[in-house]
Amino acid sequence: MNYQLDFTPVIAGLPSLLLGCLGTFLLAICGMLLAIVIGIGGVALRDSPFKPLRWLVIGFVELIRNTPFLVQIFFLYFALPLAGIRLDPTPTAIIALGINGGAYAIEIIRGGVQSISRGQMEAGLALGLHKAQVFRLIILKPALRAIYPSLTSQFVLLTLSTSIASAISAYELTSVSQRIESESFRSFEVYFTVTIFYLVISWLMMRLFALFSARYFTYPIK
Repeated sequence: MNYQLDFTPVIAGLPSLLLGCLGTFLLAICGMLLAIVIGIGGVALRDSPFKPLRWLVIGFVELIRNTPFLVQIFFLYFALPLAGIRLDPTPTAIIALGINGGAYAIEIIRGGVQSISRGQMEAGLALGLHKAQVFRLIILKPALRAIYPSLTSQFVLLTLSTSIASAISAYELTSVSQRIESESFRSFEVYFTVTIFYLVISWLMMRLFALFSARYFTYPIK
């Protein structure tokens, strides 16, 4: 084996790789925010008294959870223009990430909501709170506290899924690394470095989630 390691192209492309990391972070954060909105909204509709709304949410969850993310992002990228909606690759990737993460978030959050005893809901209604206030103040926060580890694990996976957005040329770490690799033909060096970057990104995301949990989801200590 006469292969000689040469990280020169990687070092030369380091500024672009760091910008790619920033692009990955932005895709992940925007996708997570959209996923949380879809997750909470989906849980509210999932328990709606109107059967068509429940069936719609159930069908959405089953469709997304049982199809590959690559197929989903391709479908959005090529289907939206047919509907007269033309978006750049990055907004399309954010929508795809939000939809994918939202489908999983619905089931995770719903599990947390179901863990709250019915007595707490009835107590909130007895105090004169509206159903929306009961959901927001009494159900949602304890439910999020209970499912926070599962939800954050799913969001770390969502962060790593941003690499698939390179298939539609969204600006993120993998798409930048593919360009550097195609110009230098140093596949091992490029993807070894990218692997390290993804490990660091995942670690940073977990640290951010841990700090958020310590700030908002820990019980007060007297």
